[in-house]
Amino acid sequence: MQFQAKSFDATSHRSALLVVGVFSDTTLTPSAQLIDQAGKGQLSKLLTREKFTGARGTSLMLHHNVGQSADRLLLLGLGKSAKSDVEPAAISAALSALQSAVKGAPYKNVSIDLTGVTVGGQNASWLARKIAQTLTTDLWQFDQLKSQKPSKININKITVNVDGSPASVKKALAQGQALGDGMNYARELGNLPGNICTPTYLANQARALARGQSKLHVSVLTEKQMKAEGMGSLLSVSAGSDEPAKLIVMEYRGAAKSKAPNVLVGKGITFDTGGISLKPGAGMDEMKFDMCGAASVFGTMKTLIALQPNINVVAIVAAAENMPSGGATKPGDIVTSMSGQTIEVLNTDAEGRLVLCDALTYAKRFKPKTVVDIATLTGACVIALGSHAHGLYSNDQQFAEQLLAAGIEAGDRAWQMPLWDEYQKQLDSNFADIANIGGREAGSITAACFLSRFTKELRWAHLDIAGTAWNSGSAKGATGRPVPLLVQYLLDSK
Repeated sequence: MQFQAKSFDATSHRSALLVVGVFSDTTLTPSAQLIDQAGKGQLSKLLTREKFTGARGTSLMLHHNVGQSADRLLLLGLGKSAKSDVEPAAISAALSALQSAVKGAPYKNVSIDLTGVTVGGQNASWLARKIAQTLTTDLWQFDQLKSQKPSKININKITVNVDGSPASVKKALAQGQALGDGMNYARELGNLPGNICTPTYLANQARALARGQSKLHVSVLTEKQMKAEGMGSLLSVSAGSDEPAKLIVMEYRGAAKSKAPNVLVGKGITFDTGGISLKPGAGMDEMKFDMCGAASVFGTMKTLIALQPNINVVAIVAAAENMPSGGATKPGDIVTSMSGQTIEVLNTDAEGRLVLCDALTYAKRFKPKTVVDIATLTGACVIALGSHAHGLYSNDQQFAEQLLAAGIEAGDRAWQMPLWDEYQKQLDSNFADIANIGGREAGSITAACFLSRFTKELRWAHLDIAGTAWNSGSAKGATGRPVPLLVQYLLDSK
C-alpha cells in the first residue's frame, strides 16, 4: 500500500473513494463545503435527510455525485464544532470508521482530504503521520496460517491532502507507514504459535532483518556461550525445554561510534507454561504472547531501518521457552546470575525477570546512554492498569518523564509506578541474595524492584506491558505496542 501526499481540489479530484469530514454541529470541513457548493447544496440536504450529525466515529457513504468527481464520497464524523480543534481521540475514531468502510470494499485507490482540520496540540505532520500509521495497522490482517485466505485488501494507493507543505506531509506519511509496518511486524511475531516462533526462529528473524542493511549488525549467543558468560539465571529458564535459548543482539549503527547507544532489552519467552509452577490450562494458549516484549523490540528495529535516523541503538532479546521436564528448574533451586548475585527461584512462573536480569547485565558492555527493558512481566500490572497504559518504572525521574512524554506524543501512553526501597524487603531470601518473587502484594512493583538490583549503574526504565501487548476474546491478537512509544523516544533522543 502506497501513501501519496498531494494538494488537490476536492470537487475535481478523481478517485474511487474521496473522504472528507463533518463536525458534530453538522458544519462541513472546507473540502466538504467546496463539494456542497459545486453540487448546489445537495450534500447539506442529504445530511439533514439522513440525520447525520458528524458525531465522533460515525460515517456516511454516498454512492452518487453530490458535487464531487470521485466515484463515491465518505463522510467522517469528527466530533466537536468547527470553532474548536479536533481531539486526537476523535481522529482515531474517524480513521477506525474509515477502515471499517473500506476493508471489504473493492476500491483500489482512496483519497483523504482533511485540509482545514486542526488537531488540538498537534500540527499537520502529526495528522498525516497518524493517518498513515493507523491505516497501515488497521488494514493489516494475519492470515499466514489459514488454508482458506480471507479476501485481500484491494487498496494499493492512498492519497492524502492535509495542511502543510507537500514535502513535510510526504515525510510524515513515510514515518507513519514505517511505524505501522513496525507494529505489524511485532504483531505478526506475537501472533505466531510457539511451535513456529521459537528462540531459534527469532534469531533467524534478526539475521533476516540485517540482510542487506549496512547499519544493522546481528550476533546471537548460544547456550554454550551464555554459560561461558555466567548467565545461570537465563539458562535456568530454558533448562526444561528441548528448544535452546538464544541471546539475540541487534546493533543499529546510525551515528558515530563515539555516541553512546540507547539500549532496548526485550523479554522473549516464546511459550510460558509456568515451568514446574504450572499455569492453569484455561487461556494458556495466550502464553505464546509472552514474547511480545521481544516482538516490540523487533518492530522498533524494523521501523528504524526504514527511517534511517542518525542514532545508535542496541536491541537485546533474551529468548527462551519455559517448560516443565525432568531437567527443569524447581521451586527452591538457587541459580547464579551473570552479575554474580544468587537467586532463589521460589516460583518458576516468575521467569521473565530471570532472563531479563542477565540480559540487563550483558547490556552494560555497550556503555549505554539509557536502557529500557520491555516485558509482559506480571498479571499484577494488568490488575493495576488494565489494557490502556503500560506500567513504567525507572531509577531516573528525568528519563521516566521523557518516556511518558513520548508515549503521549505517540498515542501509546504509560503510567509511572513507584519504585521505592520499602518494597525491596519483600524480595529477601534466607538462602540466596534475592528471591525471584515478593509475595502477593504489589507484584508488579516487586518485579521491577528485582530488575532494579541489576541496573544500579544504568539510566534504566522498565515497561511492564502485560496488559497492553495483546487483546483477548473475539479480537484476540498482538497489538504491536509499545512500538510507537519506543520509536518516538528514540527519535526524540537524537
